[in-house]
Amino acid sequence: MDAQGRGRADGIDPADQWVLNPETGDYELRLTPSAPQSRVPGPRSAAPGGSPAAGPPGGTRGRDAQASAAAPSPAPGRDAPARRRRAAPEEPPQGGRGRRRPAKKKSRAKKILLWTGGTMAFVVLGTAAAGYLYLEHLNDNITSVSDDGASTGGFQKDKAINILLIGTDKRTGAGNEGYGDKGSAGHADTNILLHVAKDRSNATALSIPRDLIVDIPDCPTQQEDGTTKIIPGTQGVRFNNSLGQDGRTPSCTMRTVTELTGITPDNFMVADFNAVKTLTTAVEGVEVCLAKDINDPDSHLNLPAGEHTIEGEEALAFVRTRHSVGFGGDLSRIEIQQQFLGSLMRKLKSNDTLTSPSKMLKLADAGTKALTVDSKLDSMVKLKDLGLELGKLDIKNLTFTTVPVRDNPAEKIPATVVLKEQPAAEVFDMIRNDVSFTEVKQQEKKEAAAVAARLKGTKSAPSEVRVRVLNGGASDGSAQRELQYLQTEAGVTKSENAGDAPADQAKTTLEYAPDQADQARALAEILGLSGAAMKPGESVVNSQGLPTMTLTLGKDFKGAGVKLNATSGKTPEGVEKSTADKVECAK
Repeated sequence: MDAQGRGRADGIDPADQWVLNPETGDYELRLTPSAPQSRVPGPRSAAPGGSPAAGPPGGTRGRDAQASAAAPSPAPGRDAPARRRRAAPEEPPQGGRGRRRPAKKKSRAKKILLWTGGTMAFVVLGTAAAGYLYLEHLNDNITSVSDDGASTGGFQKDKAINILLIGTDKRTGAGNEGYGDKGSAGHADTNILLHVAKDRSNATALSIPRDLIVDIPDCPTQQEDGTTKIIPGTQGVRFNNSLGQDGRTPSCTMRTVTELTGITPDNFMVADFNAVKTLTTAVEGVEVCLAKDINDPDSHLNLPAGEHTIEGEEALAFVRTRHSVGFGGDLSRIEIQQQFLGSLMRKLKSNDTLTSPSKMLKLADAGTKALTVDSKLDSMVKLKDLGLELGKLDIKNLTFTTVPVRDNPAEKIPATVVLKEQPAAEVFDMIRNDVSFTEVKQQEKKEAAAVAARLKGTKSAPSEVRVRVLNGGASDGSAQRELQYLQTEAGVTKSENAGDAPADQAKTTLEYAPDQADQARALAEILGLSGAAMKPGESVVNSQGLPTMTLTLGKDFKGAGVKLNATSGKTPEGVEKSTADKVECAK
């Protein structure tokens, strides 16, 4: 915020107008020595004699028995309230200094939101960062473009969140013309799909290599005149062509991610080179580590081995270097970027940042200027809501990983990569099913105890297992298909289809009586059930009046005969990962 920005009065920096009230523990805005203070958060009028203004406002399924259509949920739209012009006071205020600004600027109050527990997703070449204190005028900084119907309609508070973070190689901004392709339209140079678990206990930041060979689908794209143009898809091209090339917008990158992973992002955020420079400067640098000296003329990074605090141009050089680390390719650059992003998040979550109104204001201003967001995320109110959800996450449970790839076998001199089909499919499946890559201790202990108590012991022969199968959230016909598998291939002949469960459930479960434990262990082995999926309880009677167990197929059911522990929460073999709470030196 410069000397002419909103909120500056009598040459005083807005950050210095915030004072900690020791009685409430809140920061309060003090405009003049004699001005009354108001508690924060909550917008209030800055006009003389003004009063506090009101703040912004915060199916059935098909089954084996009968299918019915669910009504679609309305997609969130632009919900930012329209700005209203305030009436001028009848008399000028007595005493004190008048506000030296044009009358038209008095129509905007300085509405301020203090986030005490939120974290806003900021893109720094594809990552989430944090911001806590926002002025209403920051809405003017935000640039938004249409999602063109490629998103889910926007994140929801009671569901898992998937945000596509894109860092472009567009060379706009002071000092950036010297980097690489000066005329770049801004391709999808760095890409991270940030998945935040439904319970907010963990998150996964999945890097998608820019040189990964993918199929880009047809992309309906809104033009400047409001019309829609379908940009034809292309098969077998680099992922980074999903943005910038042939007039493609971020919504096309979103569609390409869905095509690749089967995951539809809720929102997207895009940033160019300036994001790294401005955000690192706003927090007064981030700590990084190098295992060896680096002098890369292409990225302009020149640092000796060891730990360093970098910001501005040096930070940008760090995230752009690749020839001097690892194997010298884009995958090596992804690793160094992941180290940088983890360090940036630690800095943003540190007390040194959170307790400094000055740093938070600078960060908010820098972040909103650096971002381009989708049309479902185009106001500070919406960004605040997203931030509050992300703020619930402990960064030690944020895992950075990369889509499993291998060199393109069609190239004599490898320049691109292709998927490692099996491990990549497992990674995508883990994210789709909200399985954490990190091992949360509390969940780990609970699962270990359940496995020890329920899975160990004698097992009945499959022919002695009596079970009824219910559909509790799986796709239509799943109960019948699973029944056929059990009877014809698994030898569980005493099984029957019991139709729909009373309600949907996320996980498949097996309920059994104590005297059916042997049968339960046998069926758990056949199905790949975890100990946590086994629910000791009471037996029910089947259609023949005999006691039977109850197998309820949840939304995690993968198909008849497919074991449920195919994605057990363990990282697929060959997939490297790191967590945001640790510093790992770039090699």
